[in-house]
Amino acid sequence: MVALGDVLEQDTNYIHELEPRLYPKLSVKLYGRGVVLDQPAHGADVRMNKHQLAQSGQVILSEIWAKKGAIGIVPTDGEGALCTSHFFLFNIKSDKVHPKYIEWLLCGNYFEPQLGTEARGTTGYAAVRPKQFLAATIPLPPLSEQHAIVAKLDELSDKTRQLNTHLDAIEADADRLLSLRFRDAITNAPYRLMSEVAPLVRREQSIAFDGSYPELGVRSFGKGTFHKPPLSGAEVGTKRLYRIEPGDLIFSNVFAWEGAITIAQPEDTGRYGSHRFMTCVVNNQRLETSFLLYYLLSPEGMEKIREASPGGAGRNRTLGVEKLAKIEVPVPSLEVQRDFVTLQATVATLKAKHSAIHEANAALLPAILGRIFS
Repeated sequence: MVALGDVLEQDTNYIHELEPRLYPKLSVKLYGRGVVLDQPAHGADVRMNKHQLAQSGQVILSEIWAKKGAIGIVPTDGEGALCTSHFFLFNIKSDKVHPKYIEWLLCGNYFEPQLGTEARGTTGYAAVRPKQFLAATIPLPPLSEQHAIVAKLDELSDKTRQLNTHLDAIEADADRLLSLRFRDAITNAPYRLMSEVAPLVRREQSIAFDGSYPELGVRSFGKGTFHKPPLSGAEVGTKRLYRIEPGDLIFSNVFAWEGAITIAQPEDTGRYGSHRFMTCVVNNQRLETSFLLYYLLSPEGMEKIREASPGGAGRNRTLGVEKLAKIEVPVPSLEVQRDFVTLQATVATLKAKHSAIHEANAALLPAILGRIFS
């Protein structure tokens, strides 16, 4: 075990006058998640008197958030990035430690337990100073063993990245297949008004002063529903609430234009939506609800939703009830629709399995780093 000061040296080169130009800036993520480029800053707009310009490969530490693992390696595209006096830079003594060995220590968030207890100041502004950082200790095997450890970790990292890329490629192929099958399904299909095949249904809920009313939210970009905390009857006040049933096709009237459309699931039973949500009940003798949702979230369907949501950006673009009712949607035979829905379910199952693999894959390196450096 050696002190970091044996293998790192603080960069104390500071500049006090900035040129009137844009400087790249860095963002140091928490918990050892790396360093990325942030919004650039113009030299004329920076008010601090003391600055540094980062060099690729240096260690960068956030004075305030190092206690939460905000330490990383300056990436190649961070060369020359502007660092204010709230950040500290350190050069790695490569004759004593493999730079990637330090990087893997940082990726494993190795220093948070030590720095969390050493941070000084009030709770919100507990800072880590260079002296405290350089006093932190690390396990330091011989350089030859460091190289071997780095090689193994790099290999494992490459394999997990390759696996993620492979899974993503499979999902992209599955999505393309769905798109082609859907295009074939609606070719020459008749179009019908939403009011005919999926009319608006409102189930207004009477409000009791001492009642409890859990609300439902709809995520944009077809990401499904989410649950909001329950409101008491007193909190609801004069606001109208409408009961939502599983199988309802739900539209957020202020964000439908960016894909806030979904189908209520069984776990959404007992939830309510405000007047901002429109629920349509699909006539299952004519349309499969998931088939209709796929169309509405397709480029053609979203174009119609946007046309029915006049106004500016954000909350000024409101989907109108009458305009929604007049949207025309394709209605092929139920047999064709059900074949597509079966394929949708197969793809959904595939993605669920991939999600579990991604989750396990993401946990693999942190677990191994914890075992190696503990």
